[in-house]
Amino acid sequence: MTMVSVQEPADQDRKAPGRPRNAQADLDIIQAVFDLLSSGLSATALSIEAVAAKAGVGKATIYRRWPNKEALLVDAIATMKGPLPELVGESVRDDLVMLVSAMRNKRMERYGKVTACLLPEMAKSPELRRIHQSVVEPRREVTRGVLRRGIESGELRADLDVELTLLMLSGPIFAQNVLQWSPLAADDTFAEALVDAVLRGAAT
Repeated sequence: MTMVSVQEPADQDRKAPGRPRNAQADLDIIQAVFDLLSSGLSATALSIEAVAAKAGVGKATIYRRWPNKEALLVDAIATMKGPLPELVGESVRDDLVMLVSAMRNKRMERYGKVTACLLPEMAKSPELRRIHQSVVEPRREVTRGVLRRGIESGELRADLDVELTLLMLSGPIFAQNVLQWSPLAADDTFAEALVDAVLRGAAT
């Protein structure tokens, strides 16, 4: 079983009524979700009981933090994605390189196995797809904003298809993070090479 170390769960503002939060318990619970999924347990079969047993906590400890399994999965997926970088806003290229770098790094490689386990479930479950979309859509909107700004500034073509360009950027990241599709692609220059390849067709 692949152990995936976690950082702080995404939602740090949720407070348990009547008692302070235990940060270590939060980490243990999210870690348990990752361990169960990476071991082959489907998201559908995942239960609060199983997570509690794996994390070594009571079910009440989980329910004080998350009202249901869906909310727990949302936080787990958001934790895998991590925080977005602070964009400088000086050039479209620089901002896109920062966004790609944030999604293509050693941290994301560690979560590739968990994501791979979720893929068959997302293909079958509209509910799980909705949960995943609720996490990734705000991140996509940040990239859309960079592309739209580039169109307005004249850095990008006026007729640029924003959604298709977004797919062209995110597809290779996903293929490398989850499938390590091309072992010959250089990791240290991946972000710059991908952005420059897309901009060759997108730039004015």
